[in-house]
This record gives sequence, C-alpha cells and structure tokens, in this order.
Amino acid sequence: MDSLHIVVLALVQGLTEFLPISSSAHLILVPRILGWPDQGLYFDMALHAGTLTALLLYFRQQLWAMAADWCRSIIPSPSGLRHTKNSRLAWLIILGTVPAGLCGLFGKPYVETYLRSPLVIAVTTVVFGILLWLAWYFGSKYKNEYQLTVWDTLLIGVAQAVALIPGTSRSGITITMGLARGLTPQEAARFSFLLSVPIMLASALMLVVDMSHSQDTLVWHDMLLGAMVSAISALFCIHYFLKLISGIGMLPFVVYRLCLGAVLFALYA
Repeated sequence: MDSLHIVVLALVQGLTEFLPISSSAHLILVPRILGWPDQGLYFDMALHAGTLTALLLYFRQQLWAMAADWCRSIIPSPSGLRHTKNSRLAWLIILGTVPAGLCGLFGKPYVETYLRSPLVIAVTTVVFGILLWLAWYFGSKYKNEYQLTVWDTLLIGVAQAVALIPGTSRSGITITMGLARGLTPQEAARFSFLLSVPIMLASALMLVVDMSHSQDTLVWHDMLLGAMVSAISALFCIHYFLKLISGIGMLPFVVYRLCLGAVLFALYA
C-alpha cells in the first residue's frame, strides 16, 4: 500500500468509527469505488486498534474510575460489597458486552464470508438510518448513563451484536437503542462509546493472536502509520461529536445514510 491509500483509509476509519454511519461499510466501499485492491483484514484491525487507542485516551479518567470501583465492588468489606455509580456502570458494560461477544464468537466467520457485499451494506445503511431517525424523533431523552436498567443494557447489548452485519454501524445502532430507551443524545453516544471498549479490546487481542500464527508477510510500518492516523482523527471526531450532538441531532447522519444507500443501490442493484 502506498502512503495515500494508508492515510485515506485511516482517516475514513477515524472519522466514521464513532459516527452513526458505519466505519466497516466505508472501509469496504472506499477501495472498491476508488479501484484500490482490498487492504486486508489485518490492516482494518490495525485501524481499529488506532481508534481504540483514541477511545482509551479520551475516556481515560472515567474508565480508570470505573475499573477501580469495579475492583473494589468484588472485594467483600466488613459492611458488605461496596457499590458506587461507577462500579454499577462497569457491571452494566460487562453485561452489555455478552451478546456481541457470543455473536462475534460464533457468527463472525459467516458474516465475513457472506455479508460483505455492497447490496447488504445498501440495505442496512438505509434500514438502520430510518430506525435512527425514529428513535431520535420519538425518544423521550431524559436518562443519563447511570440511570440505565439491566433490561436497557441488555437491549443495547443485543443491538451491538447486530452491528456485526456490515453497514449497520455499531455506534449507530447502539445510539439508536439508547435513544429508544430514553437516553439523551449525548448520553446515548457516551454509553455507546464506553460499551465498545471491551469488544474493541477483545478484537485487538484476537488480532495479536492471529498475527502471531499468520504465515502472511505483514508490513508493520503501514499498519503503524494507519493506526496513528486513525487514532488522531478519531480523537477529534469523539470530541466534536459529543460537543455538537445535542445541537445538531441525528438528522444529518440519517440524511447521509439515505443518500449513501441510494448511491449504492444505483451502483450495485
């Protein structure tokens, strides 16, 4: 891969991973549209490692507080287990990760083999774009992330599992379900980002294991450059998305998804 391909794909990943428009769909489509060879799964995972780094950096204080309180919550004290709002949120994140973890373990090979087509992406882009608008328009928007119930979290977790299908958008569908369960737009986005941490960490670990057993020739400087560019662009994306989301709402992203879906249907139907 030349430097232009690396930088463009890394910017695409960093700017779309946390927006409700599906980064995986764009990583599949951009090379096809520009006539570039497929960059391969390992390079895609390196870009995801970059966006994970951005996520860990941006939420480092909250993640550290959640981890510390969670550890204290599982150690009995003379007065019983000590729970805080951060330890409870950490337990909810763990619970919400289970559906996607199970689906990824058993369903990912099928998805990668049969569902990475432009037509599948066109359908999911449009359908889940409409659902995002409905959740935004009709959602009650009063909860914060600490007010989520176990049932709310399970539903958001199941939504995250559906995001294995390309074009769905992991952040998009979890924000959609969060809005449907009463979260404000900013809190829906924050919880969506926090919920992605365990899945992205697991994916990064699986990448390391796969690479250690791979017989392929890996171009490490390409992967490192891609990860760095995706991390920097993702940091800017997270920051400004959370600042602007309450004001701009979801309509711009819904319109983008509908237009993208229409173009894909025109090109590939």
